[in-house]
Amino acid sequence: MIVFWTAALALAVFLYVLLDGFDLGVGILFGFARTEDEKREMLHAIAPVWDGNETWLVISGTVLFGAFPSVYALLLSAFYLPLILMLCGLILRGVAFEFREKSTGSRAVWDAGFGLGSLLASFVQGCAVGALVEGLPNHAGQFTGGAFFWARPFPLLCGLGLCLGYAMIGSTWLIAKTSGAMRERAYRQTAWLLRGVLLFLAVAFVASLLLDLPVMTRWLERPVLGMFPLLGLAGGITVLYGLIKRRDAVPFRGAALIFIAAFGTLAVSFLPYIVPFSLTIWQAAAPPSSLSFLFWFAGIVVLPLTLLYTVVVYWVFRGKLRDDHPSY
Repeated sequence: MIVFWTAALALAVFLYVLLDGFDLGVGILFGFARTEDEKREMLHAIAPVWDGNETWLVISGTVLFGAFPSVYALLLSAFYLPLILMLCGLILRGVAFEFREKSTGSRAVWDAGFGLGSLLASFVQGCAVGALVEGLPNHAGQFTGGAFFWARPFPLLCGLGLCLGYAMIGSTWLIAKTSGAMRERAYRQTAWLLRGVLLFLAVAFVASLLLDLPVMTRWLERPVLGMFPLLGLAGGITVLYGLIKRRDAVPFRGAALIFIAAFGTLAVSFLPYIVPFSLTIWQAAAPPSSLSFLFWFAGIVVLPLTLLYTVVVYWVFRGKLRDDHPSY
């Protein structure tokens, strides 16, 4: 049961980062859109899926609460402020998404809210990941840091990096879903954002060495980690190939490979710790009876149904937006 719920948590977190990542990225790029037609096309490209993508954030929190309650308590104590900021950003972008279609005189306000909400949620998520990598101050499962421990230079760097990553995968999604001027602009944006992501990865690697982060010792202990940078390199080459050959579906697949490589690097580096490097999955897991109780509904009903729903939605709304019917 512990292994099952660890795998379920990893899957939920990864699907959230990948799926909500690209629509948050579109939201970040939305702030740079020039015309109303561009803005509408960007929103229509994510309209069928953006709220469903956030389901995986809810599932991630639910699995933590039910299967790893001590981790839930520790992370909530540590990241209370950034969590509130993230939720405010997600709420703001959700409200702005709906209200801008109905508004007339205040549309510029909601446009700004959608872009800023997307940027805030993305940045805070990156800061939280960076703070976890740098180390979560705690004693016996109790958080011992300050309210702004996540606002140190390395977490802030990671926040910027995740914004770049989300924007890049968002631009590749726009390439796959749009045509005409919006598609051409997305091609240009992807080329620049790919450079930014690669620069961030290089800077983050050097910073990790200079800070002597504990996670770096895992590279010596686990040579298998070397496969993930190769996978990320393959993803970057795939994006570049799609840009050069103008294969609209290819850049998004390459960007997804980059995200898989980054997530795999962190996951394999952390295991068996769920809070690096202080709390293992075995120490953090709920009692076996609780895990088994959760399995018989959440494990074999909720998770499969949510996966099925996600697959069906993406299959139904596959393909590009049509010029004669720009809205889904």
